[in-house]
Amino acid sequence: MDKTQLFMQIQNQLERVFESAKAAAQRAYDTATDEENEAENKYDTLGLEASYLAHGQSKRVAECESDCIKFNKFQLTAFSDDDPISIGALVCIEDASGTERYLLISPVAGGLSISFEGVVITLITMSSPIGQSLLNHVVGDDIEVEVRKVKKQFQISAIY
Repeated sequence: MDKTQLFMQIQNQLERVFESAKAAAQRAYDTATDEENEAENKYDTLGLEASYLAHGQSKRVAECESDCIKFNKFQLTAFSDDDPISIGALVCIEDASGTERYLLISPVAGGLSISFEGVVITLITMSSPIGQSLLNHVVGDDIEVEVRKVKKQFQISAIY
């Protein structure tokens, strides 16, 4: 798998998420400051609620901007089957039924999924349960992850 192309696609996706967050924040701000949303009495809270939403959206914009900056500074690393898993590894895990999942250990944007070269790749961080389980393992190792109070077994089948 061409990780250079993958990283460029992830950077583009993070930029799109950032732009979308900025647009949502602007809409929330516009709603909060619209003179039609001024309170007419003490029970009219639309303007107040809109200002809370605008504040939350502005925090989301800051998080997205931070994610873009951190990911752009992130160094691309190639891994071999004998290398222990760490940040930057693209890992393929397989469950008992043979279903494969591709996971990129990322410094940011855990949960973001993208389609690349015909497979879905999910970004996970080291703070996630599966990220913690994968840390320092190598190809061929088995890991156990608790998902919704159910323990699941996976085998690490590849690392890129």
